[in-house]
Amino acid sequence: MKNSLLISSACLLALLSTVGAALPYPILAPLFADGTANGLNTFLGLPPKLLLGLALTINPLGLLIGSALLGPMSDRYGRRPVLLVTAVGAAIGHAITALALVIESFPLFIVARFITGLLEGNGSVARAMLADKLEGDLRRKALSWLNGAFYMGWLVGPLMAGFTLGYGVTTPFWIAVALLLGTAVLVAKALPREAPSAATTSWWQVARHRHALNLLREPELRTLFIITLAYSCCVTGFYEFYPLWLVEVPGYGPRGIAWATAAMCGVMTATTIVAGRKFAGEPLLRARGFAYATATLIGVLAVSNANVGLAAIVLFGIPHAFHSSIVPHWCAERFGAHGQGAVMGLISTTFCLANIVMALIGAVLTLIDTRLILLLSAALGAWSAWRLQRWHYSLQHAAPTAGALS
Repeated sequence: MKNSLLISSACLLALLSTVGAALPYPILAPLFADGTANGLNTFLGLPPKLLLGLALTINPLGLLIGSALLGPMSDRYGRRPVLLVTAVGAAIGHAITALALVIESFPLFIVARFITGLLEGNGSVARAMLADKLEGDLRRKALSWLNGAFYMGWLVGPLMAGFTLGYGVTTPFWIAVALLLGTAVLVAKALPREAPSAATTSWWQVARHRHALNLLREPELRTLFIITLAYSCCVTGFYEFYPLWLVEVPGYGPRGIAWATAAMCGVMTATTIVAGRKFAGEPLLRARGFAYATATLIGVLAVSNANVGLAAIVLFGIPHAFHSSIVPHWCAERFGAHGQGAVMGLISTTFCLANIVMALIGAVLTLIDTRLILLLSAALGAWSAWRLQRWHYSLQHAAPTAGALS
């Protein structure tokens, strides 16, 4: 029972961290792009699409910083207190976000979203909590479920927002508040109180020397980072701006965006059941094929009409689910000697970084045409597929590295 509570708490924290980042997607696109003036989209007279890009960027920026800092802080001060403080703090952040929407204050909205993202970067602490408390097959399964919860949050967030907006624009954020407070209660029950740390080094010293980006000193892990960043930019560019495409092309509002997201989420969830099975063949070459398919669907979305574009959005979930199953599993086997938490932390950090990069680039490109950011996303996905193939062939002709596992 204790292990079930522990795993449930960790997965909820992971899910809510990415739900918090993705929650506003169906809310913000109509607020900033439907042509109706309000206090949010007229701030300082800046173009609404530029303000949208900033609004999309700020939470992942906090998430990126939090992911790098909160893990080392939990080493210094303990998992339980860090998780409790960040869960309650993130709940307060969502409450302030709701207030900012009511009073239509863009600066307050930005500050609240940044702080919420910073505190929801506690996914690395949840991962460390599972690694601390579990062993053997249960640990591997729990970490796999945790990674799945991270990915699902990017779909559950828009879905939850779209289907609850009918009760008011702040409703999705109050639901997030309730879920985070409930998760904090689960954490308090699942984790015993910890003895104060005897460490004398400061949390800043720990953060500098133990963060996941230190893995980039290894040549193979640098290659992994570059390829994963390109594919993550492909995916996050799609996630962040397909709602804007739905507003501009078929003329959807939040409810329509939610239905499209629900269809994609359903397809992706069903595909995940099959994608998790063992298949014959070279993992990197299979991942290459699915990356090409993902890029193709995003490219089709960029140049198509409403009906074809909607089909591309829904079908996107199939190749992406396979790719997301293959690459982390391959990384866990090949780079496990570096520490599973560190390797998976590197992948999570890369995804946060991709959100920031594509939101900033998209803020500029959408001023010209929304299709441009989708085409760039497709190009990055195709490049990552090509690079996976080259990496596979280079590994076939190279001796295993000291850190690689057979």
